[in-house]
Amino acid sequence: MKKSRWVKFIAILSASVLALAACGEAKSGNGANPGAGTGATTKTQAAPGGELSFALATSPDTLDPHRSGLAVAVRVIRTIYDSLVVQLPDNTIKPWLATEWTISPDGKSYTFKLRKDVKFHDGTPFNAEAVKYSYDRILDPATKAANASALLKPYKSSEIIDEYTIKLNLETPSVAFLGNLSQALLGIVSPTAAKKHGDQFGKNPVGTGPFKYVKWDDNSEIKVERNPDYAWAPELVDNKGKSYLDAIVFKIVPEEATRIGSVQSGQVTAAETVPPQNIVSLKNDAKLQLLQVNTGGVPYTLFFNQKRPPWDNVKARQAVQYAVDIDSIVKSLYLGTYPRAWSPLSPTTFGYDPSLENGVKPDLDKANRLLDELGWVKGADGVREKDGKKLTLHYVDGSPNREKRNDIAAIIQQQLKKVGIVVEVEITKDTATVVYTNQAYDLYGNSQVNSDPVALNAFYHTPAPNVRPTLSKLSDPEIDKLLDQGVVETDTAKRKEIYKKVQHYIIDNAVILPIYVFPYTVAASKNVTGLKFDPLGYPLFNDVSFIKK
Repeated sequence: MKKSRWVKFIAILSASVLALAACGEAKSGNGANPGAGTGATTKTQAAPGGELSFALATSPDTLDPHRSGLAVAVRVIRTIYDSLVVQLPDNTIKPWLATEWTISPDGKSYTFKLRKDVKFHDGTPFNAEAVKYSYDRILDPATKAANASALLKPYKSSEIIDEYTIKLNLETPSVAFLGNLSQALLGIVSPTAAKKHGDQFGKNPVGTGPFKYVKWDDNSEIKVERNPDYAWAPELVDNKGKSYLDAIVFKIVPEEATRIGSVQSGQVTAAETVPPQNIVSLKNDAKLQLLQVNTGGVPYTLFFNQKRPPWDNVKARQAVQYAVDIDSIVKSLYLGTYPRAWSPLSPTTFGYDPSLENGVKPDLDKANRLLDELGWVKGADGVREKDGKKLTLHYVDGSPNREKRNDIAAIIQQQLKKVGIVVEVEITKDTATVVYTNQAYDLYGNSQVNSDPVALNAFYHTPAPNVRPTLSKLSDPEIDKLLDQGVVETDTAKRKEIYKKVQHYIIDNAVILPIYVFPYTVAASKNVTGLKFDPLGYPLFNDVSFIKK
């Protein structure tokens, strides 16, 4: 690679500086470390073949990586699609579908040499045209790309140099760009299949990954089978060839008791998102192993809709901030298994500012005083009123009750009642319409697994015209300026300071209520070996097999 300032910086960044991922300490019930690059048990007794059943906590929205907005979908998507590069646990960036790359001195173009031995599952050749199609597809408004569009920024165009060489052009330099290319949501799709299936590509996915799509029975299961031609796995796994497993069946089991009961009884061989109340018992179950890895990016956060009064007023938001006891919520619901969030960023993400911890504490007197100052007066029923209107907060959350998020809403409803705020809780299966289309919420929770603080842009930067509004509706030129600087700043100390300012502004102005950091936890049968996690905390199945009995 060219030894430009940008290349040198990215090498340093990759090797030592950015805590780009959910690579927190990973522990299993048998004392092994199942983190990225390490199997849950040894491979010496493993036997190829067999079908792994893996219970998911919710249903994916789509298997189109460019349209998906759900982490649960990535668990499946990662089996079907590959990326240009891979990020290792030490944060270095290594080849995958690309064999090498150069970066222009100004950091605004990346030229990739591609593998010549790769085909998509439908026989379409993988080449520069496929890469260009995939990235241009994400930019196309007709695709309605979700998280992928934010990850791909500031990509603007690409040039096909030859069949296996492509140049990607950026609007501005981006510290996060190369790492983002490693993410599953920027996986390369088959141009043939994507054009053929159009809006239905998410139910007919075709990539170059270690597993091929077989079927999706709605609200029941998704099946993928071994890609027999696979021979280009990245350094993140040991097995570079075809998978040991014949197939994986992802069972969709939202009900916690059913999901955990299924893995305990052996009906499924692994189950994700172990509830806090089951962790201790599963650790002590001789038939099971518990694998856990913390996730980075944006923790589970409640966003105020600042376009809806009175929550457009900082004092009203601060009153809620002081009235809600987040500590008690997290401790009572998650029993010490989920860390409490204090910042817009998770602790493992570069730039996280630990000085925010224990900064905001519940204070009902302050909450009441702020609401008094705003002219909201308590009536005989204890509810505050102003100009003939009761003080209400419309809290929207999704169904099913993922990670006990509905329970958070119920507790906050009771806590805010103490200061005279009526919380209207709406639980809906169609958050896309209620939240993103109609924007009919005052408070809504979301999180995002990401490898870099540039993730904050999608939540707090003023969006361009005709771009989907952010959840917070924050629009502050100073914050926009800081977030823009964070994308391009190559001095790590200066970059940290930029994100420190952003985090403090967001908390000081009660833009959000950060709730918890999600530890991704999988319970698996002891006869499953080789299950690993990538640096973002997503499971990898390339090395998985069953131990001979």
